[in-house]
Amino acid sequence: MNILVSGSSGLIGPALISLLTGEGHEVLRLVRRKDVPGSVFWDPAGDVIDRNRLEAVDAVVHLAGENIAGRRWTAAQKAKIRDSRVTGTRLLSETLAALERRPQVMVSASAIGYYGDRGSEVLRENSSSGVGFLSDVCRDWEAAADPAEHAGIRVVHPRIGIVLAKDGGALPKMALPFKSGVGGKIGSGRQYMSWIALDDLARVILFCVETPSLLGPVNAVATGTVTNAEFTKVLGRVLSRPTVLPLPAFAAKIAFGEMADALLLASARVEPAKLLAAGFRFRHEDLEEALRAIFTAETRSTQRAR
Repeated sequence: MNILVSGSSGLIGPALISLLTGEGHEVLRLVRRKDVPGSVFWDPAGDVIDRNRLEAVDAVVHLAGENIAGRRWTAAQKAKIRDSRVTGTRLLSETLAALERRPQVMVSASAIGYYGDRGSEVLRENSSSGVGFLSDVCRDWEAAADPAEHAGIRVVHPRIGIVLAKDGGALPKMALPFKSGVGGKIGSGRQYMSWIALDDLARVILFCVETPSLLGPVNAVATGTVTNAEFTKVLGRVLSRPTVLPLPAFAAKIAFGEMADALLLASARVEPAKLLAAGFRFRHEDLEEALRAIFTAETRSTQRAR
């Protein structure tokens, strides 16, 4: 297939493109710079996209969006987070809907932030959305792909959990205090963390592209959801470091502001019900195995660099 990918330079994009090309697919990158080989130009803020280059596309994977945890959530940063997702998705979906030859499928990313802070409730794809900034963003983000769906394109929204990767994402930031011997649980530690290894996420996205029965929201998380306290113990064990210095909730809020409530203290016990029903099999279902695989790869990479 000829597959268009936005967000190709982010955390997920390179891993996905490596998988796609390894499986024999042709990849076009949707980028904000002109004259880049193997790419299609767009400028969401300017409502510009090279429509003619999209006529030959069989599938679209839309990952682009401002890093949610990149900066403290000021009003301006929250607007940037929302607009980078909603405006770009709407432009892309409306453009695809207007094509004479439309792609078969659009896999448009979302996040488990859709569910909000839900304690120990088991959350499946038919669970209601939550309240708060991230829930609002995810609802609007998913709705922005409606024009493509209304035009007959199969639209899938992988609601992505905490992505565990060697380079980038949340894990290096979480691991840093542990490596320094000052790691510990955050707040009560009872909040659930729904995670997925990066290589599994790339496979989930390709599975969504290739599986006609999948449409709408699909929870992109591993089956081994854990509490923050459990995650802390496992990470400390993998790194051979103590986990005795917790970060109190009030301190997290002082350090990170509103973002602490949504990203560090909120609880989302998410189950990948649709993926399991469709026959997807994870490579990494156990957190400790996943972390050991990641940090072993990190060690080997460091040794090669030397």
